Amino acid sequence: MPRVRTLLAVAALMLATSTACGGEDDADRGSVAAATWAGAVCSALGPWRTEIDSLMTRAQQRMDSAANADQAKTGLLELLGGAENASEQARSKVAAAGVPDAENGRQAAKEFADTLRRTRDAYGKAKEKVTTLQTGDSTKFYDGVSAAFKELEKDYSAGALNLDKVKSKDLQKAFDEVEACR
Repeated sequence: MPRVRTLLAVAALMLATSTACGGEDDADRGSVAAATWAGAVCSALGPWRTEIDSLMTRAQQRMDSAANADQAKTGLLELLGGAENASEQARSKVAAAGVPDAENGRQAAKEFADTLRRTRDAYGKAKEKVTTLQTGDSTKFYDGVSAAFKELEKDYSAGALNLDKVKSKDLQKAFDEVEACR
């Protein structure tokens, strides 16, 4: 399970530090002040990261104390289902933040929401795979868990935030200055 913790920590860092400088295209601007939008995004991601960390801690504790594959499966499903739900809640809040008045603002808003959607879907897909695993043969069960988490890692990496799509001096400045993003 340490690999799962690392995966989730990397994903949280990718989302927490997801800004870049560049682009001067004003055709993609929205109506929400860049600082307001950045604050809303960071305010959505903070609780998401906290929930993922909490789920990871509980799952690790359950895995450490699991007497059998059934108990391990219960802990893993709690982790994956909780991460799926937390990702959807964060996605919903990011989508509700609107479109920032910044270069590439429309694309940035879309990419942030889409990244959380892909994250949600990756957790959901892993949850479905673990749900179908039989626990009678613990070796097969843990092999299946390993395969599900390898696929989760692959899906997570493939769905990572594409910084090339969100280049914006305005947003970089907003993320750097807004208290909620520190």
